[in-house]
Amino acid sequence: MNIVLEVGCKNYDDDLLSIKKALSHMESLVGGYNGYVLSEPTSKFGWTFFKLTFKPNLQQGIEEKFSDMILKYKENDQQHKFAKFIEDYFNSKSCDLKIKIVD
Repeated sequence: MNIVLEVGCKNYDDDLLSIKKALSHMESLVGGYNGYVLSEPTSKFGWTFFKLTFKPNLQQGIEEKFSDMILKYKENDQQHKFAKFIEDYFNSKSCDLKIKIVD
């Protein structure tokens, strides 16, 4: 199942470049190229929101390569653990953002 995350950031132009660099790095780590889709952004309350959809090849590659790290999160289910891992990954790459799962 493709996971869809809603990403919120305060500085869209700078953060988008950082997000794309971080995703490109992740793709090269797991061999899952062209593995995500970004939606058109919308702005409200000083934040910009957009959806980040992971394709199965990239999502599975991340889950396999980083399974030991993902399992350490105290979230209730695998999707929430994955989302928290991705948020922490982006934050470690200087992307100041918040992520939640889109149901």
